[in-house]
Amino acid sequence: MKRGKLFVIALVWPEPNATAAGIRMTQLLELFKHMNYKIYYGATSAFNDASAALQELGAEVLKIESNNKSFDEIIHKINPDIVLFDRFIAEEQFGWRVDEICPKAMKILDTEDLHFLRETRKKISSDKNLIIEIKQNDLAKREVASMLRSDLSLLISSFELELLVNELKIDETLLHYIPFLPEALSLKNLEEMPGFNERQHFLSIGNFMHQPNRDAVFLLHDEIWPKVRKELPDADLLVCGAYADDQIKKLHNKKNGFLVYGHIQSAEEIFKHTRVCLAPLQFGAGQKGKLLDSMRFGTPNITTPIGVEGMKNDLPWNGYITDDWEEFVNRSVDLYTDQSAWETAQKNGFTILEKSFDKQKNTEAFRLKIEFTLTHLEEIRTANFFGAMLKLHNSKSTKYLSKWIEEKNKKLYDV
Repeated sequence: MKRGKLFVIALVWPEPNATAAGIRMTQLLELFKHMNYKIYYGATSAFNDASAALQELGAEVLKIESNNKSFDEIIHKINPDIVLFDRFIAEEQFGWRVDEICPKAMKILDTEDLHFLRETRKKISSDKNLIIEIKQNDLAKREVASMLRSDLSLLISSFELELLVNELKIDETLLHYIPFLPEALSLKNLEEMPGFNERQHFLSIGNFMHQPNRDAVFLLHDEIWPKVRKELPDADLLVCGAYADDQIKKLHNKKNGFLVYGHIQSAEEIFKHTRVCLAPLQFGAGQKGKLLDSMRFGTPNITTPIGVEGMKNDLPWNGYITDDWEEFVNRSVDLYTDQSAWETAQKNGFTILEKSFDKQKNTEAFRLKIEFTLTHLEEIRTANFFGAMLKLHNSKSTKYLSKWIEEKNKKLYDV
């Protein structure tokens, strides 16, 4: 049987030890490796440790450039069966080149999460007028256009899938829901999980280049943590995450128990030894890797409705959900001090993992969707009239702008 070839086109290298997006991409690559695809990963950023780690997956890493015909030579040589764009900006920059050089390659867009949803929520105070605001948002039009130009778009959140199908009327054939793919918890995992009395302190964790995480840390520092600390003077809040800049580091205050650790080597170890995770997320999209980890490592949490979106699926949450900050404080204290409530919350998290994040089930569904799309590619493209129309206009605009930039760069270098 002929071995398939996958070419991933990205702007950055995945960092699974630093970002949820890095975990997501690594999991997708592992799926394709399991499906016996030869993986090529091209990024416009400079090679670094993250690019080297990809080679452990058996991927061939390539430095690519936007607005440069050298990409055409690279993709022509690879001649991939599937091209996967890491977020819509990569599709905008390279999609038309893929269409020209490898028109028969299946094009997949991994959204990571819906950027327009996160940015819209950042601008509004509630979701009351969310759909109206989205439909007036230029970023939404760009991102949805990228989906329509692709043969398949991957969604990490069931909420986002429903929004696209029900509110923006995207053909569900062009979409596929695939959440994070955590390993199943074994009986041994559960037996070895530290219990209530073996844990102490609170945890806040997340990559600080991600604005919702920064926003949550400042909210904790200014409003929530001082009130929690007043009730629990022996408890500390451990603030962890990659890319902590000076603004974040200055929040460190040992006297008040607000301890900024920055990047940590093992999220598992710190989750397993803290009692409660705090995630007061006021905007965002997709699934929250930190909350998935809190379930995997038996650490109940307090978060917001946006935090649990696309994760709980009508099941009891592994902690409490509120966006009222006084209630957030009270629930944090309750969960930290009430062993019975804490153990119930922990069990709820294990149930959510079992029912909503079944790796084997989601992996098989993904494999079948890829095979179906490859087999029916021409039919899907023929039915996707709006996608064909957008490809035409994108080719006429983005293509010639890119070629103009390429020629301009040539003249600069020739001087």
